[in-house]
Amino acid sequence: QVNLVESGGGLVQAGDSLKLSCAASGRPFNWYNMAWFRQAPGKDREFVSAIGRTGLTIEYADIVKGRFVISRDNTKNTVWLQMNSLNPEDTAVYFCAATTTHELQRADFYSYWGQGTQVTVSP
Repeated sequence: QVNLVESGGGLVQAGDSLKLSCAASGRPFNWYNMAWFRQAPGKDREFVSAIGRTGLTIEYADIVKGRFVISRDNTKNTVWLQMNSLNPEDTAVYFCAATTTHELQRADFYSYWGQGTQVTVSP
């Protein structure tokens, strides 16, 4: 069992930055590839970014590439998502997830999920 707790969401204005954190506990953090997904009202959950066990593999959705940066520290059991140049289309609940598979962009391959943190970007 892996427990994931997100934090750092909030209400910001367009163009602002925000940094999300996801703290993991339970099984060894370095067993898992980690990802951020998001879900806006009335929309499906979508992939945002993923990072491999060692941090060497990183993937981004095209819509956030160049604006968001994912990172992790296995000594702190934490993964972060630095979000820059936010726009209203980034408004969603952001979820942290963990997987032992290599299917990093598919939500159905993730076994563990956090409760989510709300990010709201005003125009």
